[in-house]
Amino acid sequence: MTDRPDSVAERAALLAILRREPPPRGRGRTFPGLPPAAEGGVARGRFLLVTGAIVVLLLAVALAGLMVGSVRIPAGEALRIVGHWLTGGALGTPDWRPAYEIIIVQTRIPRVILAAVVGAGLGVSGMVIQAIVRNPLAGPSILGVSSGAATGAVVVMRFGLVVLGAFTLHVAAFLGGLAALTLVFWIARTGGQMTPTRLVLAGVAMGAVLGALTSLLVLTSPDPQLAARVLFWTLGGFGSAQWKLLPVPVIALALGLCVMLAQARRLNLLMAGDESAVALGLDVERFRRSMFLLTAALTGITVAVSGVIGFVGLIMPHIVRLLVGADHRRALPAVALAGATFTIAADLVARSIIAPLELPVGIVTALVGGPFFIWLLRRDARALGVAR
Repeated sequence: MTDRPDSVAERAALLAILRREPPPRGRGRTFPGLPPAAEGGVARGRFLLVTGAIVVLLLAVALAGLMVGSVRIPAGEALRIVGHWLTGGALGTPDWRPAYEIIIVQTRIPRVILAAVVGAGLGVSGMVIQAIVRNPLAGPSILGVSSGAATGAVVVMRFGLVVLGAFTLHVAAFLGGLAALTLVFWIARTGGQMTPTRLVLAGVAMGAVLGALTSLLVLTSPDPQLAARVLFWTLGGFGSAQWKLLPVPVIALALGLCVMLAQARRLNLLMAGDESAVALGLDVERFRRSMFLLTAALTGITVAVSGVIGFVGLIMPHIVRLLVGADHRRALPAVALAGATFTIAADLVARSIIAPLELPVGIVTALVGGPFFIWLLRRDARALGVAR
């Protein structure tokens, strides 16, 4: 148990420190030997440098996403087509093949945007989940949120439920993700406490159960084409990207990220511990419930348009915290950019490795994220109590 100050003076001093700056966690956050003002300047400069580098990389992979495919389009022509399209025909002379413009505008731009939105949404959701449960191994896929969202979508397809028209799939995915997350936390919480090991194990078990349920729904379906459609949900991909699919996930990401940034300081307080957060007037349980609801909604919507793409919400928060620190005011925008870059790059690999055929994007992210997760388990074995 944590020692508490015995005197009023000690308690007041502790609260003063917490109000000044929430105690950071994660590497790359502090710079020993620098005064507070200089340390803040270094952190800000590092954030701008890292963010600038990620933006450049994002633009590079986005351009590659416009060029690469069954029909390869030169970079110069791709850029001129995009400029011509963005300006409504005012910039550039359309001296390229008409087929190139159709491919880029109708197929590849929506695909790149969808991949970026999904990656950003999963990245910020993973970072928030890791903060509110104070567990570096948590994430939308590890905690069963993605599996629950996929199961909800498969139930709609299996039984032909179209209560809300085109939005039925989104609502079902959201409700499935929320239900899975609720069950995981109910299972992991024993005696009012929730250990990191129990949380991860509950998430893995829930993912296995939901995977079995999804398989049962497919095997008992009279529709022979359902298995092919479900494969999309279980492995993920952006091949079905269309302009009409983009408004819902784009709006959801914009609203979700704005809310998360508005709550960034409270997320920082949670990383300092529940007692510290409560001492500063934060209703921890209520705040956690609202953040759970937000991350479940964002994850459910991304799964509804792209299927289950694992490990993005686990890998990206760790990489970003190593680069810019654990302050969510900086880490959330950075992880959104990094997640978008990673999923666009994974889609490029999926489209190129066995071209002209495509691999599901979830396979690529799993091949990258699986070894990273193993390394993370080994590194944090002592913190998880495995090595004790």
